[in-house]
Amino acid sequence: MSTTDAITPSTIVQLVDTFYARVREDAVLGPVFEEKLAGHWHEHMPRMVAFWTKVLLDTGEFQGNVFGKHMALSGIGREHFVRWLTLFRMTAIEVFGTEDSAEAVVVANRIASSLQLGFFGEIQVQV
Repeated sequence: MSTTDAITPSTIVQLVDTFYARVREDAVLGPVFEEKLAGHWHEHMPRMVAFWTKVLLDTGEFQGNVFGKHMALSGIGREHFVRWLTLFRMTAIEVFGTEDSAEAVVVANRIASSLQLGFFGEIQVQV
């Protein structure tokens, strides 16, 4: 749960919109996300806002199997985690500020660590 005034429902929307716009344009991440979400981004984005609102503010009604959905992806490698965490950190700093983004980056690293354990049996990358 956020302990900073910079992380609000409206700044989480800004974070999600900016971050996923970058993901879609990214040469490493774009193809992975586009393979699963082509034509369905409009459905996915509110779920991402709900997810990040839940994990950062401990509010909202997000329900879903994040781990299971991601484990169904194929071709995921170390470079995907490096890029995802790099883009997330950069976006969080832009939206929340350097100090106030720290909490969101810790959460993103925790999520990435869990997914890496599922994919590789070990944590390979943290930013």
